[in-house]
Amino acid sequence: MAKGSQLSQLKAALNQAGLSRPQQNGKKRKRATMDEKDKEKKATKLKEIHQKMNPFDVKVTKVKHDVGGRKIIGTVGRPAQSKQAGMEQRKKTLLKELQEKNRAGGIVDRRFGENDPTMTPEERMLERFTREHQRVSKGAAFNLEDEDELTHYGQSLSKFDDFDNVGLGLDDEEEEDAGQIGKSIVQKSHFGGFGDDEGDEEDSEDEPARKKTKAEVMSEVVAKSKLHKLQRQAQQEEDENLRHELDQELDSIRSLLFAPDPSTSNGPAPPADGGAQPAGAPSVAAPHASHDADQDQEYDQYVRELVFEKRAKPKDRTKTEEEIALDEKEALEKAERRRQRRMNGEPEESDGEEDNVKASLKGKRTRQQGGDDLEDDFYEEDGFAGLGAGLGEDGVTEDADEMNEDEEEDMEEGEEEDSEADSEIDEEASDDSGDVEAEEGESEALVASGRKKVMDRKSVSKELPFTFPCPSNHDEFLEIVEDVDDKDVPIVVQRIRTLHHASLAEDNKFKLQGLTNVLIDHILYITSPPTPRCTLLSSLVPHLYALTKSYPIQSAEHFVSKLNLMHKNLKRGLSRGPTEPDAKTWPGLPELSLLRVISQIWPTSDKNHHVVSPARLLMGAYLGLGRVRSLQDLTSGLFLCTLFLQYEQLSKRFVPEAVNFLANAVLHLAPHKYADKATLPGLFPCPDFESEHCSSFTIAGKKVKNATLNSPQLSRLLSGDEFSEQDKVDLLGLTLDLLGRFADMYKGLDGFIELYGPLVELLSGVKSGSLPLVLSTRFSSLQDTLGRLLKFSRQARRPLTLQSHKPIPIPTYVPKFEQSSSNYLKNRDPDHERNEAAKLRRQYKQEKKGAIRELRKDARFLAAEQQKQQKEKDKAYNGRMKRVFGSLESERAEEKIMEREKTKEKKRAGRK
Repeated sequence: MAKGSQLSQLKAALNQAGLSRPQQNGKKRKRATMDEKDKEKKATKLKEIHQKMNPFDVKVTKVKHDVGGRKIIGTVGRPAQSKQAGMEQRKKTLLKELQEKNRAGGIVDRRFGENDPTMTPEERMLERFTREHQRVSKGAAFNLEDEDELTHYGQSLSKFDDFDNVGLGLDDEEEEDAGQIGKSIVQKSHFGGFGDDEGDEEDSEDEPARKKTKAEVMSEVVAKSKLHKLQRQAQQEEDENLRHELDQELDSIRSLLFAPDPSTSNGPAPPADGGAQPAGAPSVAAPHASHDADQDQEYDQYVRELVFEKRAKPKDRTKTEEEIALDEKEALEKAERRRQRRMNGEPEESDGEEDNVKASLKGKRTRQQGGDDLEDDFYEEDGFAGLGAGLGEDGVTEDADEMNEDEEEDMEEGEEEDSEADSEIDEEASDDSGDVEAEEGESEALVASGRKKVMDRKSVSKELPFTFPCPSNHDEFLEIVEDVDDKDVPIVVQRIRTLHHASLAEDNKFKLQGLTNVLIDHILYITSPPTPRCTLLSSLVPHLYALTKSYPIQSAEHFVSKLNLMHKNLKRGLSRGPTEPDAKTWPGLPELSLLRVISQIWPTSDKNHHVVSPARLLMGAYLGLGRVRSLQDLTSGLFLCTLFLQYEQLSKRFVPEAVNFLANAVLHLAPHKYADKATLPGLFPCPDFESEHCSSFTIAGKKVKNATLNSPQLSRLLSGDEFSEQDKVDLLGLTLDLLGRFADMYKGLDGFIELYGPLVELLSGVKSGSLPLVLSTRFSSLQDTLGRLLKFSRQARRPLTLQSHKPIPIPTYVPKFEQSSSNYLKNRDPDHERNEAAKLRRQYKQEKKGAIRELRKDARFLAAEQQKQQKEKDKAYNGRMKRVFGSLESERAEEKIMEREKTKEKKRAGRK
């Protein structure tokens, strides 16, 4: 760089770069041409010279520890360029805001729907078009509809749309002759026709769809409205043509419909179409007007005849449930009146009414079906399986499972309504559980009835009445069904429900709620020994289920009251002594029937239920606290285990009392090698093992060597006192079957090995050789099944291991760094969270500084602009003031000149 002033340095740099021009004479000066490349080279050289001449345009930050190949951002900066860029950005933003400050104005778009984001552009255009037409129609100067309909060439103007295609327009040739430009020329030449070629269409397919303009949208709306109007007009014309053809063919159709009978007519009928008459008839020439009048008269006559024709009647509508109940009630009352008249010898009703009564009275409940009836809202009375003749039958279990699945869905709504009565039921249960007097005294009967049970029931041939009063207690119900056969009792209950439907009277709802308790009492009554009637029980369960579904809260209260009474009887029996022969510590046939009915009516898979949960606890108390004193107690316990299997089939909850009772039942019934409790495998309780009550339960193998395996008879075993060896074989077979079923249900438990491992050892100690062949086969198959399940359970079990996680490193005691130390140590804090927090604080501090710096720059820029504006205002003001003062001074100078002239004039005049 040459020494000297900057001007001399600049000249030297330009000469060195070859950018200085040599001086040329004016006459011989030629224009120099320069290429683009030369221009770029010249600009590059000028930029380099500019950078060398101004060293402050580039700011370089020295790096303390420079590493080769590492790129560090921010080491080189150009403050002048950044400052200029900031100034330009502020001129675009802040300066514009400053100039528009305190200014009111602009254009407000008040078009309809323009500021509504929910409307599409098409909807906006259509609404604007509609409002425009409404505004134009309001200001119409003439109303053409008041006068007669205007026509054009014999056609109505209302059928034309804006006078299109009615001969009022000009052809293309006429338009050109009239000095107008044709439509095709406008479309092709005036900024249009760019997309008509095929190549353009192909290119436009790849491009995105162009947004339609307002004019195009309006043209489409108008075109669609015209098209719809033309379609309606065409359809109207077709209908008119068809109607005209039908009118033309009316004569031929009328001649066929109203032709006279040849056998009854006195002579040939005249032709209906007014044609030539038959030969021999006198020819009558009537004028054309009279012929038309005759046709009109005949047409009017036919129209009057059509008035008296029979019209079609609408079909019967689908009746509501209240109407169906009312019809059934009226049918039963009519049938009862007819029966009373027949009994008293009075004349009977008409045949039509008798047919209606017979049609309404059937063995099953029927209702009028509508068009959308799928016949899926009824149940068959045979669908509820009764208690059956034995224990653990497949049919009973399967029916109970199906019933539980249906109940879980049907009773969800009812359980939601039970929330209001939950506290009341819980209070009753708590009061009963805390009753001290319940542990003393004799057991109470579940059904308190003053009537004696009929032992021998003979089939009565008496006719069954059709109407019955609704019983309020069990004694009244027994009076109603006293002379009724068992197979007709469900019919009586059905007729009582029909006559006292809830929709027929206000108090019928309370009567039906009381009927629920009556049916529960009757179920306990008919299942009491010595003659239980399980068939009748199976036929009454559907009616109890229907009433429970209609009134779940009241039904739950009735069931819970019975369960509370059973719990009181259990506590009284335990207080007297669980081994006392007369202590009622095991449920009888009525109690077992009630527990079985509960599983059929209420859902048993719920975690908490106001009826099933107390029933489950009561059954567990029977199995856990009761002591086996006889084979009747053992039979009752096995039936409770069967009920538990049905209760927990869906939820698969573990019931240890049932498994423990089955293990004790095997020890009681089967001969084994265990002499005392110490030799028994496992830790399950066995309080009655080798007791004096259970010594006679063991099966004598010699007596039943060829015995068969049957299902135990519940009613006989629970009511009888004598048990045969065959009954013991049946009970042991049932025990083994239940052990297999419980194993299949609990095979997924984590503790299945600890639960059934001791049972397998227990079964291995049974002397199966001294048992009948069927039982020994059952023992061997059960052992194989349990062994296989235990094998699978052991294979699936894995030992406990620690959770898989990253290895924990050895702790290193790094000294704690203080925040006030140097930046080098601060940035390398071993605590990751503290380091990240410090990083965020530094970033916040830097951003805050940057924001303050930018705000200060913005303030300086605005102050400079405001100062510049103020200077311009002051300059303009000073200029105006100077002009004013100049004009005033010139006027004052002229005034002084005039005054001097006047003074001179006065002086001259004085001299004279």
